[in-house]
Amino acid sequence: MASECRATEPLLRALRELHPSFSPDSRAAVQEVLDGGAGVPFRVLRELHALLRERGSQTYLHELLEGSEIHLPEVKLPERNPVLVARLEKIKAKLANEEYKRITRNVTSQSNQQGTLADLGRQVRPLKTIIITIFNFLVTIAAAFACTYIGSQYVFTESAARILSSVIVASLVGLAELYVLVRTMEGQLGEL
Repeated sequence: MASECRATEPLLRALRELHPSFSPDSRAAVQEVLDGGAGVPFRVLRELHALLRERGSQTYLHELLEGSEIHLPEVKLPERNPVLVARLEKIKAKLANEEYKRITRNVTSQSNQQGTLADLGRQVRPLKTIIITIFNFLVTIAAAFACTYIGSQYVFTESAARILSSVIVASLVGLAELYVLVRTMEGQLGEL
């Protein structure tokens, strides 16, 4: 807490004028301020305020203090206890670890899901599924060819143009089907 302030000219005038009216303890402090630049202790300011009230002065203390600088004492922080600092660090580390575990509790690594190489062999699609996928691929291409061939009879009169357009459409459908098949297989292998 502040203990003194630097006096301004109006404050110094009031101190000179009321110097004899101060108590003996305060009179010495006032003389020191008047002699040369010492700060005015707050106890002297309180006494000055009381003297101004007793005399019925129209001058208020805040008017005398206007422009003054308050001297704040230097705050000395106590030394930190090393035992408590170590305990605090331990608590911080424990809280950080708990927060990390809370955040990552639902996250599992892929190595834990995969297991060994023998487990990987059990997870690969069986031969039956692969045969069904290939059959589906061929049927899709054949259906695209047939639909295009039948549908193109109204556009093309020559059978060579109909066959060519059907092959092109079937090839495009086959490439699209193959692309989807590869992406699906990549996704399934990525999950392993």
